[in-house]
Amino acid sequence: MASRISELIIPCRDPQRLAEFWCEVLGFIVLDTEDDGAVEVGPQEGFGGLQPTLIFSPTTEPKVGLLRLHFDVNATDRDQDAELERLLKLGARPADVGQTGEEPWHVLADPEGNEFCLLRARLS
Repeated sequence: MASRISELIIPCRDPQRLAEFWCEVLGFIVLDTEDDGAVEVGPQEGFGGLQPTLIFSPTTEPKVGLLRLHFDVNATDRDQDAELERLLKLGARPADVGQTGEEPWHVLADPEGNEFCLLRARLS
């Protein structure tokens, strides 16, 4: 028997804003909002499916340095250039983590500066 990732917890200053951003990026929906301001988002089928849910947990601590863990995303219905344009319109911005410029992916940051990569492959 093995384990699998069911939830990822992301401390942030504005859980609602990040929940909205990542719902748009991933096609997720808000599944739950806690009294402390935490917001859980996930796929339409909810918790327990193939994809982990994301919980944006409020914190007053600032983000310092690069994340030790980051998301890689792939477009599902368009090419990488079109998806990059969509993500930038949603509020992502280019991020420099020391890449050379020759990589086949784009390094971006979400509205709170959390780095993630847009890969070239398109998934269905």
